[in-house]
Amino acid sequence: MDNASTLLDVKEYPDTEVQKNRVLTLEEWQEKWVDHKIAFHQEQGHQLLKKHLDTFLKGENDLRVFFPLCGKAVEMKWFADRGHRVVGVEISELAIREFFTEQNLSYSEECITETPGAKVFKSSSGNISLYCCNLFDLPRVNIGKFDRIWDRGALVAINPGDRKRYADLMLSLTRKGFHYLLAVLSYDPTKHPGSTCNIHCLEKVDVFEEQHQSWGIDYLVEKLYLLTEK
Repeated sequence: MDNASTLLDVKEYPDTEVQKNRVLTLEEWQEKWVDHKIAFHQEQGHQLLKKHLDTFLKGENDLRVFFPLCGKAVEMKWFADRGHRVVGVEISELAIREFFTEQNLSYSEECITETPGAKVFKSSSGNISLYCCNLFDLPRVNIGKFDRIWDRGALVAINPGDRKRYADLMLSLTRKGFHYLLAVLSYDPTKHPGSTCNIHCLEKVDVFEEQHQSWGIDYLVEKLYLLTEK
């Protein structure tokens, strides 16, 4: 089973040489949080997720939900409040601490012996666990497998040279019957059909604003995909 093809078939980012060679270091991501350059954070949560939440959850209870590159996404509390168990991974300790503070959640923190420098932050209720480490160190931490994955821009944020590795990792974390919800921004769409998973586009939304003209683009579309087991 070619797991990587499942995610990489949803190929909305342009494969220009400039884009292929784009590399953002972990330190640069951390600096974005320190400098508060986090325009990608949505204080009201992701509206397409909210709209399609029932399709994603299918009325099931006590699900394990994974947030790759979680930042301080408010949606983590949405799932926890519905009785699900949330696990996230984020390189910025500041982002994780801000999440718990802004959501008025008390928490504990502990070092992870398997990965030097890594920590896990857990809500006092026990249903939110956020790992502060490099995403690719997760296999050593043994976080288990998940019923749902909410990937809002994580695939696109990963450096292009690491995307196959990322896709393999994400799909190695899925349980049988999983639902993987993927939000991507499209500004040079080239769709590559065919995959080991069912891929269903739930919605396309025009999110282009005047500020995006400075990026040298003239349209910007957000797409929400649901990936399920074939």
